[in-house]
Amino acid sequence: MQISLSNYSAFKTSPIFPFQQPIFSPKPLTQKISVQTHVNVVNAIKGSGFLSEISRAIDQEEQYRIARSQVNRKGVDLEGFTIEGVSIGGQETCIIIPEFKCAFDIGRCPTRAIQQNFVFITHAHLDHIGGLPMYIASRGLYNLKPPTVFVPPSIKEDVEELLDIHRTMGQVELNVELVALDIGETYEMRSNLVVRPFRTQHVIPSQGYVVYSVRKKLKKQYSHLKGKQIEKLKKSGVEITDVILAPEVAFTGDTTPEFMLDPRNADALRAKVLITEATFLDESFSVDHARQHGHTHISEIIENVQWIRNKAVLLTHFSSRYSLEDIRQAVSKLQSKLSAKVVPLTEGFKSQYS
Repeated sequence: MQISLSNYSAFKTSPIFPFQQPIFSPKPLTQKISVQTHVNVVNAIKGSGFLSEISRAIDQEEQYRIARSQVNRKGVDLEGFTIEGVSIGGQETCIIIPEFKCAFDIGRCPTRAIQQNFVFITHAHLDHIGGLPMYIASRGLYNLKPPTVFVPPSIKEDVEELLDIHRTMGQVELNVELVALDIGETYEMRSNLVVRPFRTQHVIPSQGYVVYSVRKKLKKQYSHLKGKQIEKLKKSGVEITDVILAPEVAFTGDTTPEFMLDPRNADALRAKVLITEATFLDESFSVDHARQHGHTHISEIIENVQWIRNKAVLLTHFSSRYSLEDIRQAVSKLQSKLSAKVVPLTEGFKSQYS
C-alpha cells in the first residue's frame, strides 16, 4: 500500500541526517546529538500523522492476509468430517464429503468430485446438476467404477433423456446407476452407512438428504446377561441387537426455511452437521424476496434457531454480490444466537481488499 508523504510538510529533516556531508567524510563525525533533538524528531513524526498511517496500513495488510487465507482454503473440518467444495448462489454448488465418498449436487463438476462414488442431486437447476454428464464421463475416462447418482423421482426420466442426448452427441458410454430415491425411502451406501431424503421447499421439485451411521446396540432385555449367555442366544438365531440410525450429516440444497418447521425433518436438525443455504445476508433483499425465489435469508435462520439441534452448521450458497467480510459479519450475528458452531463455506468468494 502506498502512503503519500506530501501532506507532511511540518516534518523537517533533523541535523542527525548529514545530507550536506560527503559520503566519505575525511574527518570523523564528532558532533554530539542531544536528547532534545531526538524528542523533536519523534514529536514531529507523531504530529504529522505518519505513525497512524503506518498503523492503518499494517491493519489493512493483516485483514488482507486473513481474507486471502480464507479464499485459499479448500475445506473445513466439522465434527470429524472434512467438507470441501464450492457453493455460490446461481453459479455452482457441489459439496464433497470424502469420508462418505459422496458429493451433494455436482455443480460444474469440480475435479475433486470425480473421485466420489455417490452423488445426491437435490433439484434440477443447472448450477446444481449441470456438470452431471461430465462427472459420469470423467469417471469412465479414469477407469473408475460407474457412479451411483440419486435424484428426486420427478426428474429421473428427464435426467435419463439428458444422458441419452449426450451419449448420442458425444458417441460415448455414460455408465451410471441412476436411482430415484423418494422421501422416506432408505438406501444402503455401505454396511454402516445409509441415506434418506427429506422434503425441502424450492421453486421447483427438490429434496434434501440425511446420511446416517448404522450401529447395533444390545437389546435392553439382554443387557443383564453375561458374554457366554449372549453368545449362546446369538448362535441359536435370536436377534439380540437393535439397529440404531444416527444422523451424521444433513444437506438441504436450495430451500426456504420452511423445512425447519416440518416435524418429519427432525433428523436433519439433529444431525451432527447441517449444511444449509443462506443466499441473502443483508437488508438489500427482503425476506419476501428470498422466499419468492425459493431461498433463505439469514434473518430467518436467526428467527428459527430454537429448532436447530445440530453441533455444527455449514452455511452455503451466498449470493456472489457478497464479499468475505460481508459473509463473516453476517455469520457472526447468527453465531451469537446459536450454540452450534457456525461456519461459512467461502471458496470462490473474494475479499474487499483483494
